[in-house]
Amino acid sequence: MNRNDKEFIVQKIRTQYTEKENTQLDALKKLDAKVKKPANVFAYVFGSIAAIIMGSGMSLVMTDIGETLGFSEPMIPGIIIGIIGMLMAIINYPVYKKFLASRRKKYAKEIIALSDNIMKN
Repeated sequence: MNRNDKEFIVQKIRTQYTEKENTQLDALKKLDAKVKKPANVFAYVFGSIAAIIMGSGMSLVMTDIGETLGFSEPMIPGIIIGIIGMLMAIINYPVYKKFLASRRKKYAKEIIALSDNIMKN
């Protein structure tokens, strides 16, 4: 191992133990994450619930689970439940976009002011 490689490894390890100073760029990244994270979490959770509901309806239609649950004709409830899940999955993206747009509108002034300050320096 040559001298440059050793110095690189030492510097890499050393940076893990030194305190990082919080810069304005770090603050901008945190603020951007603060805007996007709730919308993303909502979209993932709502989409997962929609997929589970749609899958439940499909299971009622395609298997004998409905008869086990006590439905004499599981086809109609299964189709209805599947369509409800499908509609939830369809509206997930537009709801996500509106949620994200409202969060962007709420934090736009702070982000623009901070980014302008970074760009000037």
